[in-house]
Amino acid sequence: MQLSLQNFSTLVEGMAAAVQGAASNLLDLTVGSVLRAILEANAALALWMQWLAVQLLATTRLATSSGLDCDSFGADFGFARLPAVASSGQVMFSRFTPNIAAFIPVGTQLSTTDNTQNFLVVADTNNPAFNAASGGYIIAPGVASVQASIVATVPGSIGNVQPGAISVIASALAGVDTVTNLAALTGGIDPESDAAFKARFSNYLASLPRATNLAIGSAVSAIQQGLSYSVTENMDQAGYPLMGHFVVTVDDGTGAPQANLLATVQEAVDEIRPVGTSFAVQGPVVVQANVSMTLITAVGTVHNAAVSAVAGAIEAYIATLPVGATLSYTKLAQIGFDASNIVTNISGLLLNGGTADLVPPLFGAVRTGVVTVS
Repeated sequence: MQLSLQNFSTLVEGMAAAVQGAASNLLDLTVGSVLRAILEANAALALWMQWLAVQLLATTRLATSSGLDCDSFGADFGFARLPAVASSGQVMFSRFTPNIAAFIPVGTQLSTTDNTQNFLVVADTNNPAFNAASGGYIIAPGVASVQASIVATVPGSIGNVQPGAISVIASALAGVDTVTNLAALTGGIDPESDAAFKARFSNYLASLPRATNLAIGSAVSAIQQGLSYSVTENMDQAGYPLMGHFVVTVDDGTGAPQANLLATVQEAVDEIRPVGTSFAVQGPVVVQANVSMTLITAVGTVHNAAVSAVAGAIEAYIATLPVGATLSYTKLAQIGFDASNIVTNISGLLLNGGTADLVPPLFGAVRTGVVTVS
């Protein structure tokens, strides 16, 4: 039922017409009269009650709810909003005199030049400089610099800072002089929006009674934001036919999802898989995208600013490509123009040394390799 809304003037006019119609004599309804004041007071009360009715109707349906009302609606179904995801990346610690060993402990605090964004050094067992026993990264004597992994202390897209933005070490490190991020930090995602929440809730309800691709996708999407996936049916992980078996390929934008994330996906899919089937969960086969281009910028502008913006935009776009998605060669040029309004032309655009689209293989995902913008 559609609620017919009225404004203050319409309410007063309607009340005045009703009162005058019930009276045998002409009533004084001029501004300042007692009867006019009574009608206006009642109209104000009616306007407030109308607002309450609108609020009630808006919050009783998910389609018209927002913010916390969406959360409370979903909570009745055991459905929660996905939280923000912290950005992550690499920084380079350097020193001027590499005579002795230096140590960078896990938990070291860093920040951007303007001190608006803070980051923490985290463990990275794949980094040769990381020493698990010591709980940090070791710069050996004679080595001038070392890379370390960091994450933003505040989750969200605000942590996706540009190359060179991080330069402050919160507390002095013996034997370490400078820090910087050579590449942009990526992966930071804000809390799930109302629109995304409502769309996922619809898929969630539709998948409850079924063990379909939609149900598997809903289970994967509910784990965290920023995940992409593909489901390959009747095939094993080597690409050979295997009836009743399916492969779920998952990525978080890095190309190398952590083992605990894959284990979580395994548990979620196992709860809704069809009876009598088997499945496997894996990370993607990564195809690196090496991009190079030369920018032509407007006279009198800062060329390096455009270079930084375009490189960051290309890296961010490639990181958002879902599993199995093709990287379009011509899309890279569009990204270059859109990233900076001082770019007037682009030349020498190459994708993996050629001018063709980059198509990932079976179970594959395109991820950033070397992006060279000059």
